[in-house]
Amino acid sequence: MLSYVLRRLATAIPTLFVIITMSFFLMRVAPGGPFNLERPLEAKVMENLNRIYHLNEPLWRQYLLYLNNLLHGDLGPSFVYRDFSVGDLFAAGLPVSIQLGASALTLALIIGTVLGSIAALKQNSTIDYLVVGVATFGITIPPFVVAPVLSLIFGVSLGWLPAGGWGNGAFPNKILPIVTLALPQIAIVARLIRGAMIEALRSDHVRTVRAYGLPTRVVVMVHALRAAILPVVSYLGPAAAALLTGSIVVETIFGIPGIGRYFVQAALNRDYTLVMGTVVVVSIFVVVFNMIVDLVYAWLDPRVRYD
Repeated sequence: MLSYVLRRLATAIPTLFVIITMSFFLMRVAPGGPFNLERPLEAKVMENLNRIYHLNEPLWRQYLLYLNNLLHGDLGPSFVYRDFSVGDLFAAGLPVSIQLGASALTLALIIGTVLGSIAALKQNSTIDYLVVGVATFGITIPPFVVAPVLSLIFGVSLGWLPAGGWGNGAFPNKILPIVTLALPQIAIVARLIRGAMIEALRSDHVRTVRAYGLPTRVVVMVHALRAAILPVVSYLGPAAAALLTGSIVVETIFGIPGIGRYFVQAALNRDYTLVMGTVVVVSIFVVVFNMIVDLVYAWLDPRVRYD
């Protein structure tokens, strides 16, 4: 298993390198710059700013300088938030985004597994059709539509929950963002569990277990669900990435101080270092999540051989 982890790390590093390189040059060749304001700055001021941030140097030299700083753990200064470095902004915003994403993923796994299992056990019944219909509806509605609707209904009309804001992490402020992030994932997990559970219940392994006279609860929870959870485990890596990137929209709509808000403002203001920092952090999370998923998959399915 250790050799497998080392091989995955060996492939992850070139992947990160390609992502960073492409993001860096795409950002720099895009029209505009961080100091192109509606009211142009004086030539001397612009010259000084370009010199301070090394924007007056050749592009290849800027790229090598950024890589060197990145290897030393320095994401650089923010061009827009002048008193903060990118590391300072992430230290404040990243825990908020992780908290939202982890909560949404946990909620999606619990509710999606329960709904999918019930639909599989009640196949071709009204409950099954209802779960499949709701899951299809949940997948097709994007978060930027769900978020304003939930905010208007539960925040403005009914007044049960805050319509926006973080409130220093108060629980009522987290409910609507977490539900908005979790809804599409609940739908996907429910559909995956339903399909895999139906197949597992028809397998020879489960039939044999039933023939031994084990209770239905044990057959479903221990044997069928363990086989049915494998597709969901494979999906956890992309799901975690989708929650991180999806939180960019949700955090902006609800006014939450996560890294998503910084990413949107940085992209609009051509804050090169802040955009690059977001890309690097999200990419690292995606690679790490996929590695964890592969390890869990190997633990759940002994047929998978890595050595």
